[in-house]
Amino acid sequence: MIARGPLQPKNVHTLAAFLPNWVGDAVMATPALRALRARFADARVVAVCRPPVGDVLAGTGLADEIVALPKAKRAAWRASRSLRRNRADLAVLFPNSLRSAAIARVAGARRTLGFDRDGRRWLLTDPVAMGDRSTPSPTLLSYNKLAKAAGCDDPGTRTELAVQPADEAAFAAVLHDYPVLRDGFVALNPGGAFGAAKHWPTAHFADLARRIAATQGRAVLALCGPSERPIAAEIAALADDPRVVSVGVSAEGDRKLSIGLTKAAVRAADLLVTTDSGPRHFAGPLGTPAVTLFGPTHIAWSETFHPNATHLQLPVDCGPCQQRTCPLGHHKCMQELSPDRVFAAVREALSAGSTTASAAPPLARRAA
Repeated sequence: MIARGPLQPKNVHTLAAFLPNWVGDAVMATPALRALRARFADARVVAVCRPPVGDVLAGTGLADEIVALPKAKRAAWRASRSLRRNRADLAVLFPNSLRSAAIARVAGARRTLGFDRDGRRWLLTDPVAMGDRSTPSPTLLSYNKLAKAAGCDDPGTRTELAVQPADEAAFAAVLHDYPVLRDGFVALNPGGAFGAAKHWPTAHFADLARRIAATQGRAVLALCGPSERPIAAEIAALADDPRVVSVGVSAEGDRKLSIGLTKAAVRAADLLVTTDSGPRHFAGPLGTPAVTLFGPTHIAWSETFHPNATHLQLPVDCGPCQQRTCPLGHHKCMQELSPDRVFAAVREALSAGSTTASAAPPLARRAA
């Protein structure tokens, strides 16, 4: 099914971008999406993705429409029929799965561009060589390779996000419930949908939060999605300090959580301390310094090119293993990454941030 001839913008009226399945990967795809948007400026861009991922692009203008592609097979095939009614002239496949290529084909895409792997070459009109994957390299640059194969200029490494008015209003409600945050705060992101191996112990997060609140003149806000709500609440409880709070709790009880609220909170924070999970990738495009705690994952795969990022990873003989759960059962890479070492990095990042911020208007990153 190999197509002949280069992709010409005049022949692409609808472009379907099948987005990565993970929140962080979707952020890493934004430079490529921006480049596709620029080259195919007259095309209608439809982002096809799992429901949570669509919220990542909200407000960026990188897509004209977002089509939810649920994980369940029946719902996914129903979505493909919806796509068929607006048949794409070009489908760019960021996921490497056979499933994404099959759905694009069933949806009637005239040309399908994606990496030639996992036995799906016969479904692609424009296969792109994957290259050597034995050596870890940034996923962001792989996504850029797809855009360049579509005829785009080099997309660069600047990722892109937007915080919408509704997100700002949601965060304003957090500030209303916790006025202690108004004088500056450090955000903690303890989550990790990838698997338990990425988690830094909750007790370590609580210890870190207690130290920050006691010595750094800042409050601490534990971030969470719906599934991490108990972890964030436990961090606040163990820290046992009124300046350490969870975003998951409001004055009325459980707070409605969203990716938009997390984006607004990250943008407002003085610093983000995070596991290698989705919200970690919000820091760069929103201008917030970050300290990232790596365990089983290789730093190079998810390099964000954020100039104010600090990466911490404990050298261990067994890693980085790229496994969702520790195959040896000891989880040494995260268990033995001490709060002392992380706190030292936090102090250094806050000190550097204070120096930089002294030349800028106060509260420049904080939501009103």
